[in-house]
Amino acid sequence: MASAVEDLLSILDLEALEVNLFRGRSPQVGWQRVFGGQVIGQALVAAVRTVEGTVPHSMHAYFLLPGDPKVPIIYEVDRIRDGRSFTTRRVIAIQHGQRIFAMSVSFHNDEPSLDNQAQMPDVPPPEELPTEAEVRERILPLMPDPVRRYYERDRPIELRPVEFDRYRGKKLPDGRFHVWIKTTEKLPDDPAIHQCVLAYASDMTLLDTALVPFGRTLFEKEFMGASLDHSLWLHRPFRADDWLLYAQDSPNLHGSRGFSRGLIFKRDGTLVASVAQEGLVRERRK
Repeated sequence: MASAVEDLLSILDLEALEVNLFRGRSPQVGWQRVFGGQVIGQALVAAVRTVEGTVPHSMHAYFLLPGDPKVPIIYEVDRIRDGRSFTTRRVIAIQHGQRIFAMSVSFHNDEPSLDNQAQMPDVPPPEELPTEAEVRERILPLMPDPVRRYYERDRPIELRPVEFDRYRGKKLPDGRFHVWIKTTEKLPDDPAIHQCVLAYASDMTLLDTALVPFGRTLFEKEFMGASLDHSLWLHRPFRADDWLLYAQDSPNLHGSRGFSRGLIFKRDGTLVASVAQEGLVRERRK
């Protein structure tokens, strides 16, 4: 039986149908819609496969329609520009004859420059936090059913939240949420794979951060959530199979739209990526 990481790599390994045309599939796990991070990761794979000798540095995406996990997703790449320093791609995801997702990706040839970055928050390292096995044994029995079901799944990305009490209703007035993330197994050395896996993982907890100040979570049946757009900037090299700190906060929630942002650091404090997202955070009508 394939591991969760092997399944993830298989999902990100798109089938080439024609020049600039790729086909991706979804895991058959009973979800009602396709996980947004999967579409982000697959679209980035499609873009990367049309570029040589340069790496992505930013991507900006819009979720147009919910994805259907029962049928393949077709990714069409538009080679907008091939420049000496910057290259631009536009990726459209299609299902049932409709566009469900659109993303622009910019690539940049690395060059020398001045260097500055935000400071990494002072939080406990992952070794001082409960492992997934300890979470299942000691903490999950105390969690609400939806939270428990989520953490009991076999996932390719291990999560070690710092502020775990938020899932038990604790309010965090500053709205800050920190979680250590990494793949549960080693990945191949190709940097593009690590970038696409991080793109996948960057959507996992971000929208839920909009409810941190209220001591609530999208796991609760009173809420429905959906990503509306997603932006990711890649700053420095990293490995997605080493621990990364995802430092998140949410400056705004209004009109059922939550805005969340995150900084992703290596253990040594190196800032490797920045993320921003707006999503639907709607209380279900009775």
